[in-house]
Amino acid sequence: MLDNFKLATKFTLLLSLVFIGAIFFSGFALSKALEQKAQNEINYQGQILIQMVNSVRDYNDGHVANLLEPKLETQERFMPEIIPSFAAREVFENLRKNKEYEDFLYKDATLNPTNLRDKADDFETTLIERFRKEPETQNLSGFRTLFGEQLFYSARPFSITDSKCLRCHSTPEKAPRSQLTTYGKDNGFGWTLNTVLGTQIIYVPASKVFDSVHQSFVLFISIFITIFALVILLINYLLKRNVIQPIKPMAQLAQKISSDTMSYDEAQEFERKSLGAIAKRTDELGQLGRVFQKMVREVYAREQRLKQQVQELRIKIDEAKRNRQVEEIAESEYFQKLREDAKEIRNQWSDPNK
Repeated sequence: MLDNFKLATKFTLLLSLVFIGAIFFSGFALSKALEQKAQNEINYQGQILIQMVNSVRDYNDGHVANLLEPKLETQERFMPEIIPSFAAREVFENLRKNKEYEDFLYKDATLNPTNLRDKADDFETTLIERFRKEPETQNLSGFRTLFGEQLFYSARPFSITDSKCLRCHSTPEKAPRSQLTTYGKDNGFGWTLNTVLGTQIIYVPASKVFDSVHQSFVLFISIFITIFALVILLINYLLKRNVIQPIKPMAQLAQKISSDTMSYDEAQEFERKSLGAIAKRTDELGQLGRVFQKMVREVYAREQRLKQQVQELRIKIDEAKRNRQVEEIAESEYFQKLREDAKEIRNQWSDPNK
């Protein structure tokens, strides 16, 4: 099919096919790279939020808990403010009032929590078990579906390192009475130091990741398409100027020479106007132009030889024609009779007796 098109059209079509293929494969690779980049950015943002939550926990554990701990035995109602996780959750809920973080969700997912709202589900339990089996792993992230919505999560292992926390989580006998009154004796006990008890996990709607990817993808692809379109136009311009235009007059000359419709005067004029500039070039087209110049000169020489041969042949034809005509006249009966009459007349004039 391409054989029916001109050189510039073929080149444009082929370059366009390369362009479309490059757009497809680079777009796919770019989409994956941008998605990974968006995940890394949100994961990094989630880790910063977890660090902020842990700072709140440390502050609560070092200051607020020390103030409230003496009242645990005297108060009938358990004060949740003494628990670092409670303070962290409340601070994070205040943070979610900002539009930038309103879609973020934070959870201290624990296998055996005091407050059942922190109970790890099956997916979170799998993460906790992995943190236990892989102590060197400090962060896990990815996607999960929850309540029919796809979420991106970022999780870190959670354990206790301060022995005073065991007062509320070792055995029911050591726990404050108000804690038992509020939460009972069945949950939140049997914890040990430096053991992964749960995971701090932050959830973000996957649409937040994909929207970021889509915006970046559209921007990069638009820039890429614009640059590639400009490159195609520039290449076409340079191709026509440096290749197509020099080749076109030589093609016309070759066609006329092959069809024997160009006289030497026309070829000489064509050589002066078109081939002269091309033959001065030092590239392959210049070499081709010099070949065509030589061809034009050979056409002239051949034309001159042909004219001379035709002239000589015409002269020979005229002489042969005249000789044949003379022979025909000499051999005719009328000419023979004239010769005989002339001979008799000569004889009469030469014989005086007649």
